[in-house]
Amino acid sequence: LISHELPSFQFLGSTEVEQPKGTEVVRDAVRKLKFARHIKKSEGQKTPKVELQISIYGVKILDPKTKEVQHNCQLHRISFCADDKTDKRIFTFICKDSESNKHLCYVFDSEKCAEEITLTIGQAFDLAYRKFLESGGKDVETRKQIAGLQKRIQELETENTELKNKVQDLENQLRITQVHGSPAGSVTPKSPSTDIFDMVPFSPISPQSSTPTRNGTQPPPVPSRSTEIKRDLFGAEPFDPFSCGAGDFPPDIQSKLDEMQEGFKMGLTLEGTVFCLDPLDSRC
Repeated sequence: LISHELPSFQFLGSTEVEQPKGTEVVRDAVRKLKFARHIKKSEGQKTPKVELQISIYGVKILDPKTKEVQHNCQLHRISFCADDKTDKRIFTFICKDSESNKHLCYVFDSEKCAEEITLTIGQAFDLAYRKFLESGGKDVETRKQIAGLQKRIQELETENTELKNKVQDLENQLRITQVHGSPAGSVTPKSPSTDIFDMVPFSPISPQSSTPTRNGTQPPPVPSRSTEIKRDLFGAEPFDPFSCGAGDFPPDIQSKLDEMQEGFKMGLTLEGTVFCLDPLDSRC
């Protein structure tokens, strides 16, 4: 199971729940969202349709026309999944939100394939957990080292920039001091200004008269800095962490792996239950 795309469903929405598991928890959420759909229908609003994409990476809720991802629920965050055994229509799952850490219950009207979707999510969860056990543990130390190196490189680049700025400020102060220190009305021979290390600043264009020659031959031309590749303090090309997939190795990789392990250990509970409890449910 790499990816399993399912036809369009009506998406009743999502609502916050207090617990990550439980039949009563999802039953209350389904009743709440069914009632909200009933109100919207009475006002002439249609229930939006969505597509589901289930894989070992998660459950994606897509817009059926634009294919834009509306929700991306990672499998290790899904803790409970249930379908309606009475009419084979309603199915729901509880997922922990990645930003707020709240438990949200997502409810769908699938018409006739609720049980199939529940089983598919269960299979994807099992495969994802197996993949995590096979590869996640082995790569922990390597990923931590890469993340640490990337963080250190960024710190060095920041320090390098600060040092360059300080050197530039000192050079500017030195030039101002030299200008104000010259006697008024006196003319001094022009000479190249030096930096704080008594070095003549590099100039891409130098007069021929100031450049000595040997055996009547001109030295090779100095390339313009505008055509050079920008290099850091050590002469190396700047390191771009984003070009090598820094997003795959976030600095908090250990906490991310711990979170995944905790989610998989909690497990995914699949359950068939009855959501139609009164006449209002059947009319919704």
